[in-house]
Amino acid sequence: MWSKVANPWNITVSQFFHVCHGDVGTAAQYSPPYLPTACFGDDQTQFPSSNLFAAAGDGIWDNGASCGRQYLVRCISASQPGTCVPDQTIQVKIVDYAPTALSPPSAQSTTIVLSETAFGGITNVPLDSINIEFQQSFRHATRHYFGPYFTKRKELLPLDLT
Repeated sequence: MWSKVANPWNITVSQFFHVCHGDVGTAAQYSPPYLPTACFGDDQTQFPSSNLFAAAGDGIWDNGASCGRQYLVRCISASQPGTCVPDQTIQVKIVDYAPTALSPPSAQSTTIVLSETAFGGITNVPLDSINIEFQQSFRHATRHYFGPYFTKRKELLPLDLT
């Protein structure tokens, strides 16, 4: 019969391991001018009113499919202690491709390049790059993310598997 007493092994293990809910990468920042962008050209309405937006690095660009995607991003470490704002997560919208962005990033070859506002929202100290945890957010998914195939899926003919 199982004991109703808490297993001390479970408590010990949970104290040493952090469950990661996203991917780990790096982030830099970039400054204005932000237009034109690889995703939406000169359209000013592409930027969220919060100014929490980003340019995708090669790792998440996905041949442009990342345009308009939303990512949850948090700083997990940096070269200087105390850089990350503890327990602060921001949501950013991808509006550009980092290697072709008009404004150069503070560091090259990062996973994502954050706007000044976004970078400042998760850091206390201005640095060239930080280590981040990130994941795509589907809370605000719209037709834009899935393209025309999502809305036309019901119009596709069923496969004959016989």
